[in-house]
Formats: sequence, C-alpha cells, structure tokens
Amino acid sequence: MPGSQPLTIFQVAGRAMSAQLVRMNTTASNLANAGGTASTAEGAYRTMKPVFRTHIDQATGLATVDVERIVQAGEAPTRRYDPSNPLADRDGNIYEAAVDETRELVDMMETARAYQNNVEVMQTAKSLVIDTLKLGR
Repeated sequence: MPGSQPLTIFQVAGRAMSAQLVRMNTTASNLANAGGTASTAEGAYRTMKPVFRTHIDQATGLATVDVERIVQAGEAPTRRYDPSNPLADRDGNIYEAAVDETRELVDMMETARAYQNNVEVMQTAKSLVIDTLKLGR
C-alpha cells in the first residue's frame, strides 16, 4: 500500500466508502441502461461490476478495499426479431441489454447498507476521539 504512514480508522472507512460509491454508480448505470437496444450484440450494453481488492496495512493490521477495475459481467445481450425497429440489422434483429433489474436493485440496497455502516464507523471513531480528548481536560 502506498505511503509509509499507518492507516487510520478514518482512512479505512473512507476508502471503503469510495469503493461503495463506485459500486453504486455502476449499479445506477446498469439500471439506467436496462432495456436498452442496439443493432449489434457488440454494441449492446453489458452489465458493469467493480472488482474490489483488499489491502492490509502492515503497520496496523487494518484491512481496507480499493476498486481494482470495472469489468463487464452478466448475461450476453438478448437477440430479438423486430424488423420494424430502426435499429434492426439486415436480418431484422435487435439486441437488448441483459440487465437483471432485480439483482441490480438488491446490489443497490446492499451497497447503501455497506456505505451507511462505514458512516457509522466514522461517527463512532470520531466520538471516541472526542471522548478521549475530554479525558485530558
């Protein structure tokens, strides 16, 4: 992990929140493109998913995550015969994005919960720091 300073609990939670924000954005993009059509299978929208990578800080033993990359995942686009569609290929087919909206909504709820958990971690850590400082008075 870059940097020579040990990670703080705030940095750990912040990185986790950043990773969840990327997850939320890809999920929102997937939902926005559900039902989208294209004239080729290659041009049709593919579901995107972030790949997380765990990092362990050797100085503290704390683990956090970063988004390593975003990949295309899920089913291949669905071919549908619709010769009246302006996007239809010469055989009359269009290709629909195979976005599983239910799965995406579940991902969105899980992401929101994980994000909120990290907010609570930061709030608890802040309260502990403040209480510790008050002891010194």
